[in-house]
Amino acid sequence: MSLKHFKNLFVLFCFSIVCFSNAQEKQTITVKYSGNTSTDPNVKDGALVFLRDKSKQVHFIHKGADLFCDKAVYYEDQDFIEAYSNVNMKQGDTINMVAKYLEYSGKTQLSIARGDVVLTEPQSTLKTDTLYFDRVKQQAYYKSQGTVVRDSSGTITSQIGRYYTNTSKYQFIQDVVLVNPDYTLNTERLDFFTENGHAYLFGPSTITGETSKIYSERGFYDTNNNIGHFQRNAKIDYDNRTVEGDSLFFDRNKNFASATNNITVTDTLNNSIVKGHYAEVWRAKDSMYITKRALAITVQENDSVYMHADTLMVTGKPENRITRAYYNARLYKSDLAGKSDSIHVDHKKGLTQMINLSRFSSDDAFAVKRKPALWNIGNQMTGDTIHLISNVKTEQLDSLKVFENAFLVSKDTLSEDGFNQIKGQRLIGLFKDNELYNVDVIKNAETIRFLRNDENELIGIQKSKSGSINVKIIDQIVDEVRFINQIDGNIFPEDEFPNSAKKLRGFDWRGEERPMSVEDLFKDDPPLDLPIIKGLEDYVPPEAFIDDDITERVEEAGKATPNAPNKAARNLPKKPSVAPLNSTLKKVEPIKAKPLQQKIGKEQD
Repeated sequence: MSLKHFKNLFVLFCFSIVCFSNAQEKQTITVKYSGNTSTDPNVKDGALVFLRDKSKQVHFIHKGADLFCDKAVYYEDQDFIEAYSNVNMKQGDTINMVAKYLEYSGKTQLSIARGDVVLTEPQSTLKTDTLYFDRVKQQAYYKSQGTVVRDSSGTITSQIGRYYTNTSKYQFIQDVVLVNPDYTLNTERLDFFTENGHAYLFGPSTITGETSKIYSERGFYDTNNNIGHFQRNAKIDYDNRTVEGDSLFFDRNKNFASATNNITVTDTLNNSIVKGHYAEVWRAKDSMYITKRALAITVQENDSVYMHADTLMVTGKPENRITRAYYNARLYKSDLAGKSDSIHVDHKKGLTQMINLSRFSSDDAFAVKRKPALWNIGNQMTGDTIHLISNVKTEQLDSLKVFENAFLVSKDTLSEDGFNQIKGQRLIGLFKDNELYNVDVIKNAETIRFLRNDENELIGIQKSKSGSINVKIIDQIVDEVRFINQIDGNIFPEDEFPNSAKKLRGFDWRGEERPMSVEDLFKDDPPLDLPIIKGLEDYVPPEAFIDDDITERVEEAGKATPNAPNKAARNLPKKPSVAPLNSTLKKVEPIKAKPLQQKIGKEQD
């Protein structure tokens, strides 16, 4: 075959393909079954009227779609159908739409269905009064309220909606409500994928269940597995406990929630607040774990108690609640401060245990162990373990117990390096109006006291040993000391008392460690390294259903009949006005805890 002859055949082949493609693009509506066909003088433009017979409905086909109805008016010059009564439009095996009335343009491939419209796809069913369907872009649209039913997710209603068949995605806008047997979701915009049940929430949104309520302004929820992620003013209400944070995770099946960055957990039943930057909450177990600058606040009428540690755990029902703080735990209130390796609080008993963990102890005989320390007004108490007992009803300190190696120290008011000291095996202290007024040091008691007269002149330094010692304290000053089973003791002039003897064995003044404010609880913490939370992108209003592409198709459809009204242009929807998504969450005032409560947020910045 010559090269010239081959080129001619190739050109002819290409031309045939182009002609065939153009014919396919310009394919008009085909009447598959007409039933009874006639013309009607009442119908203008020379349209044909088709009526079903006893055996079948009128049947049209167009580019892979089948249209059935009881009556149809077909405008052949504009390739346009008006279908009446029991209308059914099918597209392959995936899309089925029924309605009372339908308009369809073969040139634009746009349909408008009215009257009890039902669109069915494999995973869901859409019901509305008027539905627009673009077969080119494979999108369905309604603007007069619609309802979508999905077996596993529930029922979704909205004022405006769009369905993208290629991605099996619904986009619901305005007054969106998803009703599920376990919860109800309200939002302003919901992007929902029917194949996997994934829902994306935009704008003020709530998910309300029997035992929880979630609020956020950006969120994701897996309706198949009942798990979600939420941002933007996100919070979860669990009975009497509210969890807030920059990002929240929620698992409905496990009754579990976690929060990340700038967390606040408020317990209204127990008047407590917990802060930090990572938290886990188990509702069924009524338990909570929080770390990264964890701070627990027990709100009291006159003076709140603040407790900080690397990690906080709150476990048990309200009537049997336990709080554990570890490691490097510290507590503060206006007249009391403490520090220990860990703190254990039994709220029912009003018992706070300050514990020294053995794993931090040194084998070096000369090393200072990390013993718990407690400061009350000007007194420092240390020991291997310290117990604080509070009156649960009055919320005031009742007593304290120091077990093993008890040491009570107070700085002498006038001397530079003088310390009043009492040590023994155990110490029991009693409080009145949160002030220490009586101390008993039991077994192997020793003391060093700086004695002064009424003019605060130093009389001498007392050093003694006895079986036990009782101390009476008035206005934060030791008023009386009684020695029980005294072994020896003496009072020395200051110049005769050597400096090396001014401190009892085991003396450890730790006044510089005492927290003097809520901010001081965090002064030794390492710098925070918080994760960056991205979440969903900002809300973008949906594009108009009638866009430039559809407008061009409609205009092109009218060119063939310039002297007649363009039927493809009638009844098209106008672009709806969609209000911007603004936050509606009102600022909830925290439980007040007198002046110090105002400082809670500072140390979290």
